[in-house]
Amino acid sequence: SSSSAASDVYKRQVFEDVSNKVGGVVFAKVNIDENPEAPTKYGVRGIPTLLMFKNGEVAAMKVGNTSKGDFEDWIKENS
Repeated sequence: SSSSAASDVYKRQVFEDVSNKVGGVVFAKVNIDENPEAPTKYGVRGIPTLLMFKNGEVAAMKVGNTSKGDFEDWIKENS
């Protein structure tokens, strides 16, 4: 649907804006259709899910849609 496509574009834009703004953080996106083992491996129960890794381990998880400001705050709080 067009609202779903618009939502995806918005999420991508927020992700790109924040990744360009925040230093010292590597951002990656995983397509679970192409990597079906990933949700089980990391305990993902909803989409979208954000995972923050430190030293190769999951250090924080955020499930559900989030605003740009909340996304930035979550990164600052957990990095």
